[in-house]
Amino acid sequence: MYDEEKRLIIRDARVFTGDTLLPRADVAVADGLITRVGTDPVPAGPGTEVVDGRGRTLLPGLIDAHAHVFPGSLEQALAFGVTTVLDLMSDPVMIAGLRARAAGDAAMADVRSAGTAATVPGGYGAYLVDMGYLPPFPTLTEPEQAEAFVADRLAEGSDFVKILIDDGSSTGMPLPRLREETVAALVGHTHTRGRLAIAHVLSADDARLAARAGADVLAHLFVDRHADADLPHLLAEGGTAVIPTLAVLDGLFGRLHGPDLLSDPRVAPHLDDASRQMLSFGAVPLGEQARYDLDVPVRTVGMLREAGVTILAGSDASNSDTAHGATLHVELELLVRAGLTPMEALTAATSAPADCFGLPGRGRIRPGHQADLLLVRGDPTSDITATLDIAAIWRKGRRFRRPGRAAT
Repeated sequence: MYDEEKRLIIRDARVFTGDTLLPRADVAVADGLITRVGTDPVPAGPGTEVVDGRGRTLLPGLIDAHAHVFPGSLEQALAFGVTTVLDLMSDPVMIAGLRARAAGDAAMADVRSAGTAATVPGGYGAYLVDMGYLPPFPTLTEPEQAEAFVADRLAEGSDFVKILIDDGSSTGMPLPRLREETVAALVGHTHTRGRLAIAHVLSADDARLAARAGADVLAHLFVDRHADADLPHLLAEGGTAVIPTLAVLDGLFGRLHGPDLLSDPRVAPHLDDASRQMLSFGAVPLGEQARYDLDVPVRTVGMLREAGVTILAGSDASNSDTAHGATLHVELELLVRAGLTPMEALTAATSAPADCFGLPGRGRIRPGHQADLLLVRGDPTSDITATLDIAAIWRKGRRFRRPGRAAT
């Protein structure tokens, strides 16, 4: 549910703009846009709602840079202050319908999507069809097929192109995968059309392959072995951003966060039934030859930060042990544990993905930007866990009333 549009002033809040911290400021909103940000008091005209921000921090609405959207996902994301979701593989017909609804419904997060991802027949992602999560989708094997594949994805409404590079070795379930020349062709044709190429990888060798091919974003960090010393610099020099997805990697390889979320009084009352189920699944089966070390991605985050690689926060929600919205807050905490400052982690979920994915008017609190806002109690710029102590959420200037029920 959301309130009808009205003028709004949030007074005397600590404001993280997406780039900097204002210790105290007023933020004014009208017609769904931020109109003023400053330390001088903003006069409140007739009919203006005034919100007391003292002791609270105002953030841009969070952007989840890696998720997979199904009906209900965008409402659940918004309940935790995630106002924009970047869907990195889905049914293009379904996502087109959800995107159209979200454009006119301030009770849903906005969404952009990669639609159908590139993989080989029987390769990574095919299991989603077998499990009934996705309808059958086209695949490719040869570099000569890449141009048509990319053109078809954009014709069906995709905003960027996802490329699945995974032979299953990390999870111990061997799979065929795209060859390097086909990956390079996919990236090249995606760039020719002015779009971003996002590469799914779980191994260090595949991360290097994606970087050599010119991928714009790595959709995961790898888990099989520690990074070669030059890899972070290779990514930085190529302008390749990284979405570590530490939370979902933890869950995939047995370090579960679901039980903590289900018992957290800041989280549990606002979870829908689908999220409760996903958080209750427990560990997924792995093959006997699985190759992973969960210290690898944690250490790699520090190396990426030191090299100047752009780091983006993503939950990979709709996977087991995740919940839309809630898991992004876990990701922020894990990024800080891995070496980011709290402000750097907040940047990874606000201005950085807005810049990387070309989302004008998002990810920052500044005049002219869309009034997607998250007000939290306390100071997440010093204690990142405060992001879950949510006081209010606005999407396009309309206050979102969080659904809730008694925790169990």
